[in-house]
Amino acid sequence: MANQVVEILSADAIRRTLNRLASEIIERTDDLADLVLVGIHTRGVPLAHTLAQQMERLEGTTIPVGELDITFYRDDLDKIGTRTPAKSVMPCDLTDKKVVLVDDVIFSGRTIRAALNAVIDYGRPNLIRLAVLIDRGHRQLPIHPDFIGKSLPTAREELVNVQLMPADQKDTVELLKGL
Repeated sequence: MANQVVEILSADAIRRTLNRLASEIIERTDDLADLVLVGIHTRGVPLAHTLAQQMERLEGTTIPVGELDITFYRDDLDKIGTRTPAKSVMPCDLTDKKVVLVDDVIFSGRTIRAALNAVIDYGRPNLIRLAVLIDRGHRQLPIHPDFIGKSLPTAREELVNVQLMPADQKDTVELLKGL
């Protein structure tokens, strides 16, 4: 079978999806003053910033954004090879805050498990929710996102490729088949 790339979300579809997710987060958050979005490196960070900007446009409230690197919390370091950790930056102590972890794709749930452990190093949040652009299934842990941009059932061997500016040349979500 030849490699096949299928565009799942265009730049416009990503924008519309993030607008919807921002509205859903606002609707389910009682007090935005206690809300902090925390993007998981790499592509969760620009997603969190975009969500915060959209929420500010909708509500006139600045939402703080943190950036979380989970490298040292992973349980698969032996499988992923050497990587240089990014710097985690939190805008405040997360104690008693409502935290929404933001990531591009949820697959096995192991990245989110690591992120949950990492977040606790920055305080004890009142609650932690999860927002993802793509939920592709195949969970190995009992973790389910609270906010889902798109559910995309995939085969295990397929890959979901998320590209977001400014890290990438364009905004797109692609499914790579036949690899």
